[in-house]
Amino acid sequence: MNAPHTPQQPADKARTPAAGIVKMLVVAALAFGFSFSLVPLYRIACEKLLGVRLEGSAAADVAEAQAASDRVVTVQFDGGVNSKLPWEFNPNEASMQVRPGQLYETTYYARNTSDRTIVGSAVPSVAPARASGYFSKTECFCFTAQTLLAGESRDMPVRFIIDPNLPEGIKTVTLSYTFFKNTELTARAASAHPVRTTPASAP
Repeated sequence: MNAPHTPQQPADKARTPAAGIVKMLVVAALAFGFSFSLVPLYRIACEKLLGVRLEGSAAADVAEAQAASDRVVTVQFDGGVNSKLPWEFNPNEASMQVRPGQLYETTYYARNTSDRTIVGSAVPSVAPARASGYFSKTECFCFTAQTLLAGESRDMPVRFIIDPNLPEGIKTVTLSYTFFKNTELTARAASAHPVRTTPASAP
């Protein structure tokens, strides 16, 4: 007696499940790669069309920080007084080599050459003008009015930081001060510190 005949499945039908899995894996891989390609495209679109600069990778940040730490900027110091203020005023050092992002200190010298107490106010300026937004003073005698008694002298400190984002084309920054006589406060000081006069000798 012959055994019953079992029909065999066609070879192409047997391979259908495996072929479907392969197709799914290929589609997943393409989708994965496409999602990564969107990142640089998104970055380019933001920077070129919207003008928004996205933060770079950690390696790029380290390289940028290293470049900033190696950069040196020359800071020049200048000072003068208004003609109505009888003071001597000048920086104690003409210039300084600084690294952006670090804190530095310098001093200015002031002396009242008159015979009475005078109050002065300093007005700072930074050149070139486009560097002013990158020059920060953390301590400065220009923040308050300065009172000098007759003949008194003083060294006045300035602490400052230059922003690491200072444009690359700027190699030298000049910090300048002009002292003006504070008429109102000087009048008040005059009543508190009257001028001393030497009595005339008898004939």
